[in-house]
Amino acid sequence: MVNVFWLGQMGLLVKSEKVTLCIDYYAREDAKRQTPAPIPMDELKDVDVFLGTHDHIDHIDHVAWKVWAKINPHAKFIFPRAHLQKVLEDGVLPENAIGLNDGENVEISGVRVNAVAASHEFLDRAPDTGLYPYLQYIVEIEGKRLHHAGDTVRYEGMLPKIKAFGKLDLQILPINGRDAVRYRDNCIGNMTFQEAADFAGEVEPAIIIPGHYDMFAHNSANPKNFADYIDAKYPGRMVCRIPDVMEKITL
Repeated sequence: MVNVFWLGQMGLLVKSEKVTLCIDYYAREDAKRQTPAPIPMDELKDVDVFLGTHDHIDHIDHVAWKVWAKINPHAKFIFPRAHLQKVLEDGVLPENAIGLNDGENVEISGVRVNAVAASHEFLDRAPDTGLYPYLQYIVEIEGKRLHHAGDTVRYEGMLPKIKAFGKLDLQILPINGRDAVRYRDNCIGNMTFQEAADFAGEVEPAIIIPGHYDMFAHNSANPKNFADYIDAKYPGRMVCRIPDVMEKITL
């Protein structure tokens, strides 16, 4: 049995009987956040794997990673390899720092993490190293398959990459969108709720949940619009959940 808990924004806590994973958890205190962190960072112990999709504070929270590297000394940290030096500066030991790039994977304690490039409005890639700064993950755990999209818009070739992994038991997609106001404020964007719903409609996960709408007032969306769009356009194709923070979803 695999249980998944939404931590707000794009954060997920994934627990099976054997392993615990924490993905994109934004745990620091911040006056700008609209919702408090559900688990104080210094109380998040006994985690086997921490994953971060990209180097923005609400996805790789370096303040929290410094704490977690100390209180979870045996935990592995997975992140885009483009950010290796910053992760090492957080105090993560080299043997625990696992940098991935598009098309790569790693297996830890029977859990396979597959990396797929993400396009955080732009499909950036370093020309000298070929490294992508933004990733999304397909996590295979105890026969279940989760897609965590990180921050991304849809790009050419993304759909077949995701569908190649087979049926998804759960998918989380960002829905906050993008516009000129945010772009001028150096706030790069993601899928709109319609784009995210249409992507889910083509993938057809068993369970779809929206993300990246609750944390910051200037960068939000209404998840009910996402759920209503799916219900109208893709009835019966998947279960749409809008979970409360720390609500358990059992796969």
